[in-house]
Amino acid sequence: MRKSQQIYAGRILTLNIEEHELPNGRRVSCEIVRHPGAVGVVPLLEDGRIVLIRQYRAAMNGMVIEIPAGKLEEGEVPEECVAREIQEEIGYRVKSMRKLGLMHNAVGFSDACLHMFAAEITDPGEQSLEHDEYIEIMRLSLAEALDMVDKGEITDAKTQLALLFYARRQIEPTKE
Repeated sequence: MRKSQQIYAGRILTLNIEEHELPNGRRVSCEIVRHPGAVGVVPLLEDGRIVLIRQYRAAMNGMVIEIPAGKLEEGEVPEECVAREIQEEIGYRVKSMRKLGLMHNAVGFSDACLHMFAAEITDPGEQSLEHDEYIEIMRLSLAEALDMVDKGEITDAKTQLALLFYARRQIEPTKE
C-alpha cells in the first residue's frame, strides 16, 4: 500500500508525493506527475504529404514543430481523442487511423502515456483552437519532415518518434 499526498492539481496534470516500496523492500518517497494520457497523430493527406503544426509553447518560449496532439478527456478513448484533436488543431476530418505505438516520455517522474497514430484525413475545414493555442499548419512530405529532424529543426520527442514509427512501418494512405 502506498501513501499519496497531492501537492498540486491543475487542468493538465497533478503532482503527488507518494511512498512506494521497491522490489528489495525499501520504502522511498517519490514526486510523481500524474497525467490522464494523450494522443499524437501523423495526419496523412490524400496526396501523400503529412501535416505538422508550428505551435507556440510557453515552456519553450517560442514556436515548436509538432504532430497534432492532445490530452485525453475523462472517459475518452484514444481514437475519439485523435478525431477531436485533428478537427480542433488542423480543421480536418479523420477518414481512418492506425495505431503506431505508445510512448512513456518521462518514466522517472511521470505516468504520462502517449498513444501514437497515423490517420488519413479529408475534408479540410476551419481550425477550432482553444483560447490558449496558437497553431500554424505545415504540409510537407515525410522525407522533408525527417530531414527537419536530422537538421535539428524538429526537436519534440513525440514528433520525432511518431515520424520514425510511421516511416518504419511504411504506412501508406488507403487507395479507394
